[in-house]
Amino acid sequence: MTMSGFSFSSALADKQAEKSTQETKRATTGGFSFATALSTKQASADAAKQSDAQTSKVADKPAGGSGFSFASALGEKQSGQQIVAIESQIDGKSLLTAAEWQRGEVELNCVEKWHETHDVVSFRFQGLKPVKFNFKPGQFLTFKLNIDGKQVYRSYTIASSPSRPYSLVVTIKQIPDGLVSNHLANTLNVGDKVTVTGPDGLFNLIDIKAEKYLFLSAGSGVTPMHSMSRWLNDTQVGSDIAFVHSARSASDVIFAKAMAQMAERNQSMSLGYVLESAESQSDLTKLYQDTALESGRLDIDKLAKLVPDYQSRTVFICGPDPYMQAVKQMLEQAGFNMANFHQESFGSAPTELDASSAGGDASARFMLEVSAAGQSATSIELTGAQSLLEGIESAGLPIVAACRSGVCGSCKCKVTKGEVNSTSSSGLTPQEVAEGYVLACSSKLTSDASLAL
Repeated sequence: MTMSGFSFSSALADKQAEKSTQETKRATTGGFSFATALSTKQASADAAKQSDAQTSKVADKPAGGSGFSFASALGEKQSGQQIVAIESQIDGKSLLTAAEWQRGEVELNCVEKWHETHDVVSFRFQGLKPVKFNFKPGQFLTFKLNIDGKQVYRSYTIASSPSRPYSLVVTIKQIPDGLVSNHLANTLNVGDKVTVTGPDGLFNLIDIKAEKYLFLSAGSGVTPMHSMSRWLNDTQVGSDIAFVHSARSASDVIFAKAMAQMAERNQSMSLGYVLESAESQSDLTKLYQDTALESGRLDIDKLAKLVPDYQSRTVFICGPDPYMQAVKQMLEQAGFNMANFHQESFGSAPTELDASSAGGDASARFMLEVSAAGQSATSIELTGAQSLLEGIESAGLPIVAACRSGVCGSCKCKVTKGEVNSTSSSGLTPQEVAEGYVLACSSKLTSDASLAL
């Protein structure tokens, strides 16, 4: 546009040139160079990344180091100690158009790793190709690992929420002498790949309906509660949630900052902790001033104080087996409606099978025909004392068996012909049971039978 000799494009070019000259002068005043500073900053960042890579990323610091601090760990998490592998970054357009992963085996890439506490590590995974993860909040994955040349399976709850579907977070507590937990914590790093199957689990907010929630957890049992809380706060704003977590001390509380942020934003969410040690309790109230604290172990009086209307809520509980058994007995004695009591159990210790049926008839001989996708049917001879799982594994057929004690439900398969005796159906829906599904680890032949994997 020109008017009376004025040219808009020329004026804009002149102005830009003037601005560039002024910025150059300012940037170099007193010997300071903006370009040099930027270059130096980039070099420092590159050096930091290289140093991190040489020390196996952040989370491979000694888990029980004397310098660990609950407060500083929270600060570290926020100040950049999460490490994202550059090669794992996926462009936004591909993510938005990604296909859904809903069930089955999938290979994942670890894109982040960090310490939640001194002995708890979180991993974030994405698909090798863009994928949206579709699962029910509270469900778990089963890792398929090779440790010292042996195939090992282990199940862990998904700690993230399906309302944030472009990655999965799994949080693992290191157990003394624990084969899998220590293997993952010490050797799985950013950029590494893992194979998982799932999702599985009836302990979730989709299959279990509720209007008012009471989440009870202890130790790493908080992981499904975190997923559920995030889901409710993301999708049903103002959900009525009471959360009570038990831990040894404030420094052992997992997801303290995340839970505090959710409670602060949701006036219908109450947050309470029962801590065996009173040390550093102020670290929790600093995160959220309305945090309620009790000392010792959870009992009915503490629960009533923390959640006065607990009798009118639906209970979801997860934690060590002794904790869940004690809380269940406590609620039963308090007259709680146990139809509203739901617990996660895939991580529990192996259960005692019914003595009348656990042994089976070792003198009986049966033929088991097993059909697996893409393979010819395989015939296996079993005694009445051997489990279906023993036969399937002896033939080298593909089957996931994480807990091997009739708890997790990962080894389910379908009996298409014949009869079996099952001592557990945990993890199976009533419809699956009606259709002939059984748990291979907890089922033994009482006749010749055919099985579909």
